[in-house]
Amino acid sequence: MPECCDREDYHSVFSGRFARRQLRRYRRRGLTPAAHGIVDFATSRGIAGATVLEIGGGVGQLQVELLQRGASRVTNLEISEGYEDDAAALLESTGLTDRVSRRILDIAQEPDRVEPADVVVLHRVVCCYPDYARLLKVAAGHARRMLVFSHPAANLVNRVQFGAENAYRWMSRNDFRAFIHPPDAMARAAASDGMSVAYRSHRWDWDVVGLIRGVA
Repeated sequence: MPECCDREDYHSVFSGRFARRQLRRYRRRGLTPAAHGIVDFATSRGIAGATVLEIGGGVGQLQVELLQRGASRVTNLEISEGYEDDAAALLESTGLTDRVSRRILDIAQEPDRVEPADVVVLHRVVCCYPDYARLLKVAAGHARRMLVFSHPAANLVNRVQFGAENAYRWMSRNDFRAFIHPPDAMARAAASDGMSVAYRSHRWDWDVVGLIRGVA
């Protein structure tokens, strides 16, 4: 199973320019509704002193919010290096640099190189990976207490948008593709290794699924 795409193609989509837009949006408007759902689920289950592993955290806005709400440390994993400068700027401005470790690593391909954490987060990440089951199973295996992820809602509007974007990339000879994976199949994959679904939030654009270890 190859990585989600060639790293150069991935970097061309999630570039420094994309990162700067994400950082500007967060500073002006705060978290998106789906990101709020992730933070709300995690904090409702208790994150005081918790370690967090975020897979594909981008510039790190979720990490800042979770640390400010009581999490102890965060490890962030990326495939693209395009976020690093803006992520460092955000951490410096919030005084949280010493509490976040950032690594360039594909956890689905190298799971043994990543330590488990109390909380594992994937926001707007599963849609970027063709083998969603592998990614979510690996993520669940690294979650001591809870796993929370977002995915695009499986509706006509998103299918048309994703299809148009993928067609443009095909014409541009960029191999990166975004996916709308089956929601129930994603939940089943995430509910492996003793996890169970405890939270679901449906919105027109992005859904959030939260799981805990043991019976919900």
